[in-house]
Amino acid sequence: MDKFLTDILGSEIFAYIIIAILPLVFIVPYALFAVWLERKLSAFMQDRLGPMYTGGWHGWAQTVADILKLIQKEDIVPSAANKILHLIAPFLVFIGSYAAFAAIPFSSEYIGSHLNLGIFFIIAVSSLVVVGLLMAGWASNNKWSLLGAMRAAAQIVSYEIPTALALLAVIMIAGTLNLQEINHMQSGWFWNWFIFAKFPFVFIAFLIYFVASLAEVNRTPFDIPEAESELVAGYHTEYTGMKFAMFFLAEYANMFAVSAIAAAVFLGGWNSPFGDFMSGPIWGVFWFVTKGMFFIVVQMWLRWTLPRTRVDQLMYISWKVLTPWAFVCIFGIGLWIMLQ
Repeated sequence: MDKFLTDILGSEIFAYIIIAILPLVFIVPYALFAVWLERKLSAFMQDRLGPMYTGGWHGWAQTVADILKLIQKEDIVPSAANKILHLIAPFLVFIGSYAAFAAIPFSSEYIGSHLNLGIFFIIAVSSLVVVGLLMAGWASNNKWSLLGAMRAAAQIVSYEIPTALALLAVIMIAGTLNLQEINHMQSGWFWNWFIFAKFPFVFIAFLIYFVASLAEVNRTPFDIPEAESELVAGYHTEYTGMKFAMFFLAEYANMFAVSAIAAAVFLGGWNSPFGDFMSGPIWGVFWFVTKGMFFIVVQMWLRWTLPRTRVDQLMYISWKVLTPWAFVCIFGIGLWIMLQ
């Protein structure tokens, strides 16, 4: 992809800039669609209509109108807040989310950066989000914001352990951290996907990853950092306008990032489930985005189905359920590989 753009533009720098911007071109309309979809899905589950009028068909432009109104709001900074850190925090959170897209393979021809340590890079760079959340909570000089930020940091750091261990189960089979190579290994029909390999260990690892990813992106039932009934709005209580929109965009970018990793590592990524039928670079983007959106719909479905967990339940699930079972999967796969 980068060689193709370099030949057209005649400049390697411009080619890299375009490659870096492409995920943003995807994230913004995707976030608008995802917000509309979540409204309609929640309305359907609650036996109501949701947005219907603005924009015509099923209120498709309601979210566009809402985001345009949001970014025009006054930028209010509390007088007692640390103004510099208060400004930097939302950008740092979005940078951590956006940088993860550099190693996500959208098709056989497009990946931001063909890193040999792709999975490791994503896990590492996404940790910037924790720094941004802590910065937002502390800089706001608000007790509720700080408590929400501390909850978010404890939750994300705790659930990074089972997340990484679940991915390690597949890495042991693939023998590489490069997501593009992992996708190539799953080419062919759907039974070649890693989720069906070394059954049931990888399947259990997939379930562990998916549950842990819900906590990583602060989605229900693990949304205690933003518990409105307890913390007003958590770490972004004191944010308005464009800076609040940055947090909002980062949340939906994170939702797709964790869903994309699940699709790439466990469900064949950009590979067609039907072998050579409906395959190729363009179809690869279609299959990859479709698989990612499937997991996003499940995340939305769970939000309107399950109650919020308590803090002690949250930590119990991570340290006493998911992490031990992740080690069981790693041990089982390792033993299986040794006995082959």
